[in-house]
Amino acid sequence: MRLLIALFTGLLLCCQVHAEVRNYDEMIAAGELKVAVYKDFAPYSFEVDGQQKGVDVELARALAKALGVRLELIWAPPGEKLDDDLRDYIWRSNPLRNQQLADLMLRVPYDQAYAQRRNELGELQNERVVMFGPYQLECWQVAHDRRRLESVASVAVFQQHPIGVEVDSVPSFYLTSVFNGMLSGKTRHYPNVQQAFAGMKAGEVDAVMAMRGEIDWQLHEAGDPEWALAENAYPNMGRQRWEIGMAVHESNRQLAYALEEALEGLIRDGTLAGIYAAYGLRYEVPPMYQ
Repeated sequence: MRLLIALFTGLLLCCQVHAEVRNYDEMIAAGELKVAVYKDFAPYSFEVDGQQKGVDVELARALAKALGVRLELIWAPPGEKLDDDLRDYIWRSNPLRNQQLADLMLRVPYDQAYAQRRNELGELQNERVVMFGPYQLECWQVAHDRRRLESVASVAVFQQHPIGVEVDSVPSFYLTSVFNGMLSGKTRHYPNVQQAFAGMKAGEVDAVMAMRGEIDWQLHEAGDPEWALAENAYPNMGRQRWEIGMAVHESNRQLAYALEEALEGLIRDGTLAGIYAAYGLRYEVPPMYQ
């Protein structure tokens, strides 16, 4: 009997969760677009004194305006994997977080190989999700303090000069493993990119490696003329540039089409480039719109 009750309760909860997925007409009738953005992820989505800021927040506002609806942000603490985030905010929700599903999630990879990944049963890993609308090109970047490191001709300089990275990040794995680990002795780990830059300011490290957007933001905020962008390459790193896009539930393709049209307008008229510039970020138009 207990097993039957548990099964029935599970099925009921499942039905309730799936019922929360709104279609395009329901969203328009409600007059709001619910957008999931990552929490505390400057310069993309963050809060300062109660003010919602970031390039993804501004993009969400512009998309809602283009659709003629108001914006409701859902702040998403990142899970262990992107698959978890797509599940929790796009197609199943997480009853433990007592949160609602989003109509749209920003900052997901626009990558065919990722979208077509399959599990051990041969099923699509994210079959309930449509990933579309590339709106940013991202890459890895190094910034350095010219007072202690005049230039970065190659990553080999980090055999002698300490460099800061976020713990458990791609730069962390790269710098501790490339060239048979020769750079690991000078790689310093920090809880986040902001603290890595604080370490550079304090003289603990001579450089920081992170995503270009995060590097641009920190340089913009610091305003230190001796902090500079490096132009070095990253040998044996694999993918160094990738596209960032959006995601909706697979049943909500009508919303995806409307958002794609709105996004293209924001790219073509320079609105999106202006949003990035306001935060001190460089902006590259994704190949689809070039």
